[in-house]
Amino acid sequence: MSTQFRKGPSYFQYEPLVRIRGPIIQGQILETALLNIVNFQTLIATKAARICAATRGEPVLEFGLRRAQGVDGALAASRAAYIGGCAATSNLLAGRLFGMPVKGTHAHSWIMSFDDELEAFRAYAKAMPNNCVFLVDTYDTLEGVRKAVEGGKWLRSQGHEMVGIRLDSGDLAYLSIEARKILDEAGFTKALMVASNDLDEQTIVSLRDQGAAISVWGVGTRLVTACDQPAMGGVYKLTAVREPGRAWKYRIKLSEQAIKISNPGIQQVRRFQQDGQFIGDLIYDVDRGISEDFSIVDPLDTTRRKQIPRDAKADDLLAPVFRQGNQVYPSPSIHRMREHTQSQLAAFHAGIKRFLNPHEYPVALEPGLLELKTKLVMQARGMK
Repeated sequence: MSTQFRKGPSYFQYEPLVRIRGPIIQGQILETALLNIVNFQTLIATKAARICAATRGEPVLEFGLRRAQGVDGALAASRAAYIGGCAATSNLLAGRLFGMPVKGTHAHSWIMSFDDELEAFRAYAKAMPNNCVFLVDTYDTLEGVRKAVEGGKWLRSQGHEMVGIRLDSGDLAYLSIEARKILDEAGFTKALMVASNDLDEQTIVSLRDQGAAISVWGVGTRLVTACDQPAMGGVYKLTAVREPGRAWKYRIKLSEQAIKISNPGIQQVRRFQQDGQFIGDLIYDVDRGISEDFSIVDPLDTTRRKQIPRDAKADDLLAPVFRQGNQVYPSPSIHRMREHTQSQLAAFHAGIKRFLNPHEYPVALEPGLLELKTKLVMQARGMK
């Protein structure tokens, strides 16, 4: 059995992420497991990338463990969120299993277990002198910031430094600005301002537009549940069959909706790049190859075509992972995957990545493959 997986972390509509070749019964057995793994983690990685884009380089901490769909779902979400761009996770088990950075703060229950908020801060400072972020909104946020300052002064007297404070409720724009003033006036100009409370990319953009003095973003529920689009509709389709030693017979699935008609063939994706920027993706059949005119055609509108410059660099995105049951592709570390994700995203034009009315990235079929698809559709519908 031969399995292929794309090297690049970014993909678009119509493009195959995974290609399976082997006995049909084994391929069918894999369908449910592969769709479950690939769809969910791709969805969360995409959401993480969007949230990280909204912060414009400020770190995002994944805080979603308590709101995820089960322990296994939380682990998968933490891993995918880190690959998508998050700087760290509050999920200790994910950190241990995947080697991810772990960061977080104490809970409100820590404060409430003491008779006095300042006493709670000092006890936390003693326990975590080199990683002390105070959660300040248990009772009164700005008063909590002032008590955090007292806790920070005690830490300094012991030769340590307060890392920062965390806001978890209320008007985060107003409170962060006022808290920043209190911290700066007290001499804690380097203390970080961590914010949480049902954040997502849209809320983060709004807070930044309001001048919020937030430097680290803790995102939980709306990240690990992909709240605005909680499922990804990836599909698993048969594209060709053959008897042992015989030529491939191409297969196609029809639909009344053009977008749901499958593409036939042993597919590969070639991504073109010019002047350091990705300019288009071409889906082609490996056996049929690529036509010499270097044009790509929109499968839903054949009048829309793009000519690829002949001097453009090209990279095929599917690479062999397993052959005859043996792994032939060395799996990169989770840190390398995260770095590769960032470098790939940086190579797309900013218009493609904007949240509102993004520009459509060119993804199309090789003309010969489109001709084959059209022929198979007409044959299946009894047309000449």
